[in-house]
Amino acid sequence: MNIQQGFAVWLTGIPASGKSSITKELVKKLRELGIAVVVLESDEMRAILTPEATYGPEERDRFYRTLVSIGEMITRNGISVVFDATANKRHYRDHARSRISKFAEAYVRCSLEVCVRRDPKGIYHRAAAGETQTVPGLQSPYEPPLYAEITLDGQDTPIRSANTILAALKKLNYI
Repeated sequence: MNIQQGFAVWLTGIPASGKSSITKELVKKLRELGIAVVVLESDEMRAILTPEATYGPEERDRFYRTLVSIGEMITRNGISVVFDATANKRHYRDHARSRISKFAEAYVRCSLEVCVRRDPKGIYHRAAAGETQTVPGLQSPYEPPLYAEITLDGQDTPIRSANTILAALKKLNYI
């Protein structure tokens, strides 16, 4: 039996750029098309892989290597994956690209000012209060993609962004 490999889409951008909202819409649309998809959302996966996260460099490296390995294993078994994860260093996402043949990076570009205003998880609020020193794009570097297959405006609606991703996946012959 020959199982066709699933594809992977990695939504990246600084915290509160809109990744999770876009992911929800994208997954809904993929499932409507009959495509089996798993979301690997960084907060949910951290609770499993690094339950007492320090967000230090070595821990982040290990976390993203493991996340990519899980995504690769899932796609090899014919299920598609949406990575909903900041992955502040480019090499994290490039590692996924090197391991998953049907891979697309979707960069959610959004200004820090807009993200701070949104702050649905209170990340920037905690940073301002001195409770954290590792927020990507604020206290830690965030390296935007150099060659993302898809660039999205973080102020666009999640539905429009999901439709943009779907169009790109069709153009890449992933769906």
